[in-house]
Amino acid sequence: MRPSARGGAPHDRIPVAVLGATGAVGQTFIRLLARHPWFRVAELAASERSAGRAYGDAARWLEGELPDEIATMTVLPCDPAVVRAPLIFSALDAAVAGDAEAAFARAGRFVLSNARNFRMEPDVPLLIPEVNPHHLAVLEAQRARRAWDGAIITNANCATMVIAMTLAPLHATFGVETLFVATMQAVSGAGYPGVPSLDILGNVIPFIANEEEKIESETLKILGAMMDGAVVPAPIRVSAQANRVPVENGHTACMAVGLGRRVDPEEATHALASWCSAVADLSLPSAPAHPLIVLDAPDRPQPKRDAGAGNGMSIVIGRVRRDPILDVRLVATGHNTIRGAAGASVLNAEFLVARGMIGAEGQATRAIG
Repeated sequence: MRPSARGGAPHDRIPVAVLGATGAVGQTFIRLLARHPWFRVAELAASERSAGRAYGDAARWLEGELPDEIATMTVLPCDPAVVRAPLIFSALDAAVAGDAEAAFARAGRFVLSNARNFRMEPDVPLLIPEVNPHHLAVLEAQRARRAWDGAIITNANCATMVIAMTLAPLHATFGVETLFVATMQAVSGAGYPGVPSLDILGNVIPFIANEEEKIESETLKILGAMMDGAVVPAPIRVSAQANRVPVENGHTACMAVGLGRRVDPEEATHALASWCSAVADLSLPSAPAHPLIVLDAPDRPQPKRDAGAGNGMSIVIGRVRRDPILDVRLVATGHNTIRGAAGASVLNAEFLVARGMIGAEGQATRAIG
């Protein structure tokens, strides 16, 4: 494996492994990676009940056609002594993710985690490359504190992703001080088989365990500033309410935002529509041309029509208007299993490669970038 001299696209596809490969998010990883120009699915790993079986027998494939080369792969245990790929995508449940991900990092691997276990650790980046690429600097402290050559990089909770990306240009331009947000979250966010049909059809469930707490804490870390090698959370007051709704894919967030000064809706719309991603010049394969898309139709965004924008990696925003209590209010929608889960981890890995943080044969380097 020969990475390009300044990072960027590798000359050969880097072998990767997916942990928790039989679940819904694991399957999304496989779909996104199966024909990825930079990465090659080399290994699949899951629980002991699936290990040793052909993937096609162990997994109930949920969407599209299972590639033959994936179906015939033998599922491995989630053990770094067995799984040898240098890049690890983790779709493990939080109940087991912590110990497993740490074991791979100790073994010198880069772990791109979708689990919540390490998100709020001070030495672990909660990364959205377009928003906070400078947060990778905490990896130096992570490696020193934990005495490992690998690393763990996390992506945000699926609803937080929609919210934080929407707030990023507003915070950079005006300063966000207060946020009231109510989410309407798709059933696919609950995994498979997810919410029983008799509970969700024709219904709204006004509770998702730990979801409001994740939104209220993760958003502040993502939008926080670096100071003395650590992330200082953004001083934003956040009040969140999370609801499960009978939508297949696409989380929607209705937000009222208080800013550092009085802002007209037109100013806020311009800040959102003109926002330039921090990684726009890196040509990352999964990065959408327009990470934020602002619509002026009065009834958009809608998850059925807009969650797939930018191959599921764009956030679609609409109904930007004056708020009678705060400053502006708006609605944003994003694909929860792509931008809010597997796609976010894949984009994070692409960013690491482009920054030259993946060395020969895809191994982690000591350079922080």
